[in-house]
Parts: sequence; C-alpha cells; structure tokens
Amino acid sequence: MLASRFRKAPGVLACLVLLAAPAWAQKAPVFTVRTVQAADQKAVFGKVQSLKTTPARARIPGTVAELAVTEGDQVKAGQVIAVVTDDKLALRIQSVNARIKALAAQKKNADTELRRARDLFKRGIIPKSRLDDAVTADNVVSNQLKSARADRNVLAQQVSEGKVLAPASGRVLDVPVATGEVVLPGETLALIAAENFILRLALPERHARFMHTGDPVRVDESLIDGSASHTGTIVKVYPHISNGRVLADAQVQGLGSYFVGERVRAWLSTGKRARILVPARYVSTRFGVDYVRLQTADGPRDVVVQRGLATAMEVDGKTVPALEILSGLSDGDKLVAP
Repeated sequence: MLASRFRKAPGVLACLVLLAAPAWAQKAPVFTVRTVQAADQKAVFGKVQSLKTTPARARIPGTVAELAVTEGDQVKAGQVIAVVTDDKLALRIQSVNARIKALAAQKKNADTELRRARDLFKRGIIPKSRLDDAVTADNVVSNQLKSARADRNVLAQQVSEGKVLAPASGRVLDVPVATGEVVLPGETLALIAAENFILRLALPERHARFMHTGDPVRVDESLIDGSASHTGTIVKVYPHISNGRVLADAQVQGLGSYFVGERVRAWLSTGKRARILVPARYVSTRFGVDYVRLQTADGPRDVVVQRGLATAMEVDGKTVPALEILSGLSDGDKLVAP
C-alpha cells in the first residue's frame, strides 16, 4: 500500500500543477489590439505671460522716501508699495493753518461787529446800509475761512496720495526706482503682473486649422521638478498669422509657480491619425528592447515592438497610462500581461 501511495504522488502533483496553471493565466486579462483615431500630440514651447501688466505710478512729485517691494514679491491690491514725500507740502500746510487762524480771528471779530450792528439798527441808531455792510463783511470772512479749510484738505489729500498703492494683486516684475530718487507725477515705481497668468503658444501656420478654443493642453512640468504634468485648455486663438506662426493662449492651472517669460514645453493636438495604443502594463523592456506577450494558438509568445510616445487611454471606463505602438502589432492581436 505504501508503494502504491508513492506511485500516485507524482500524478497528484501533476494535477495540482495543471489546476494551478489556469488560475495563474486568469490573473492576466486579455487585451485586444485596435487601431483608433487619436489626437496627434505635438510638442511646442510656450511662454508664461501675464494677461495684464499694470504699472504702479506716482501721483505727486517728490522724493521716494520708502520702497516696500522688490522684484519677485507678491502684492495684494491696495497694498502700499512705496511712499513719495514732498517737503513743500508740509510748508504749505503750515501756511494754510496760519491763514486759517487769522481768518478765524477775523470771523470772530466780524461776528461781534454784526451783532453790534444789529443791536444798533434795532434801536435806530445806525442806518440799514451799515447793517448790510456788517453782514457782507461777515459773509466774506466766513467764505474765506471755508476756502482756506478746503485748501488744507487738498494739501492733506496730496500728502495721502504720496502712498503708492498696488493697482492689482500679482507679482512685482520690475522696480525701476530706488529710495531717495526724485520722481514726477505719472512715473512708474513698480510693474506688476496680475495673477491671471496664461501660456502664450506659437505654432507653425500649417497647424492653425487644427487649433480650436477648448482643445486640451498639457504642460510638461516633469522636466523641471519631476512632478506631474499640468493640463489646461486653449482659451483664445488669434486670427492673425505673423512670421508664419499662429498665436494661441492657454489657461493652465499652476502657472503662478513659473517665472514670467519662462519658456516651457507643452503638448497639444494638431489633428488626428490612426494609432495603436496599448496599456503600459502590457509592454516590458529587457536589455533595451521592448516586448509584448502575444497570445497565440500555441500559447503566449514574446514579440518585439517599437513604441512611441507615452499617453493615456480608457480601459473599462478607467484612464490608464498607455504607449503608442509604431510597429510589431496589428488589429485583432490579443495581448496578455507579462
């Protein structure tokens, strides 16, 4: 009996292997190769630009007493970025204050004369013309006092206008002045790029007919810091072709982390062509050669393929990494994962 048990053991092991093989094979789903019309991606260089560049200008003449920003700083709308002072304004305010004190004293005297004239007129001591003169004198001094106070308000407003405010939120691109420098009204103290950055693309005119508003754009940020690429859309295509190139603006999230004027590589669609896309998991590389495992009647067989650009495709409703296969496969081929 013991010998019979040992004779049956190899058969049992063989059955276990046969039963295990189909279970292993079922773990690798079969992918059927199909030729699809996919967008042809072209790599172009775009320039990060601000949709709006706003200068912060001086409103009064004077000397730059304080400069609170430098190139590259982030500012908020209404933030004080510089202070311009004019010593003559302080002297003029002192002069107006002295004039106001003198007019206030004259107003007090005119009020007293007016009360006296009214009292004397009631008692019939002075004529009506004397009362009218007193009323007129009081009104003249009162209006002069109002004018002097208005002049002081104007000077105070000019002093407050010495504070140069940021006209918009964004990044400071240039500060062409220094502390202690004399500036004139309207002179630029800082150049601010608004926060709404765009990617300005320039493509050869042969691709102009394939570009449309709303087309996707992918910025290849992995070349800079190794992070994932950013995606966006084309928001404007300019109708004018200059020097054989058509311009387009793309809205991409995360452009604020770039330098204004920086050139970055972007991928966008320039038409469609027939392509064979295969999920990246079905392609393996050994010793610099790319292989796929082709399912045949005799079992899986490794086939050498030439792959193209990396992209993405939908498989069973999910977006997965994929590779374009340039040669080695055809429609109807069935692949299994290596």
